[in-house]
Amino acid sequence: MGQKIYKCRNCGRYTLEAICSKCGSDTFRPQPARFSPQDPYGKYRRIARREGNL
Repeated sequence: MGQKIYKCRNCGRYTLEAICSKCGSDTFRPQPARFSPQDPYGKYRRIARREGNL
């Protein structure tokens, strides 16, 4: 399967389309970003998580 799965921002429905067929809202890819040992923004992400911004 070469296609990626998307998730609707409004209704939470999973689809293979860029626009949700149920509510017409835009969709996004729900998988997390890839891990990299040379993570240039890891420090800032950890600070934001501690402060409750994420």
